[in-house]
Amino acid sequence: MEQRIGSGSQPLEGAGFDPAFIPGLTSPASVAPKGAKKQDAADGADAEETALDDADEPGTEAADGIDEADDDVEDAVDEDDEEDAPVDGPVFEAADRRARIVVDHKGVRLTLDDQECEFRWDEIGAIETESPRFGKRYTVTVHTPDRRWYPIEIEATARSSFKEWDEQLDAVLDAYFEEGAEAEAAEESDAQ
Repeated sequence: MEQRIGSGSQPLEGAGFDPAFIPGLTSPASVAPKGAKKQDAADGADAEETALDDADEPGTEAADGIDEADDDVEDAVDEDDEEDAPVDGPVFEAADRRARIVVDHKGVRLTLDDQECEFRWDEIGAIETESPRFGKRYTVTVHTPDRRWYPIEIEATARSSFKEWDEQLDAVLDAYFEEGAEAEAAEESDAQ
């Protein structure tokens, strides 16, 4: 009869064990094989020294590669500038001393203290708002298609801002949220 030494159970996955499991919070960590770390580090140091020596001489492949990489970086910076360019369209923004929500053409960005999460329009299933009967806390909840929700509360200076915020948020959702659903439906019908 064979017996195994060590644990036979698999490591648990999920938001309780890995914050990167929740989409929008952090980028997933890359996992490398256990034995590859030591060998790759030694090979990487030798390769860097060789590349640096070759990069000093013009006309070599390494120098040409550096020139191409510089061109790629300049192109990426130009694309970032285009993305940051203001887009004509409605924007909803509400903030208090701790929390902030921004809804625009890119999607929804929630910030609470030093924590941030961002949702593109294709990652959002629904957006729900709630204003209390008493008090001045306005709640916006982002629901994702995988049955997760992310609420944020914003303290208003006056209860009269709730109506104004609802109107602004509705204008943004009408402009961008429906567009994404229509584009997605069009892509699905093209695929069929």
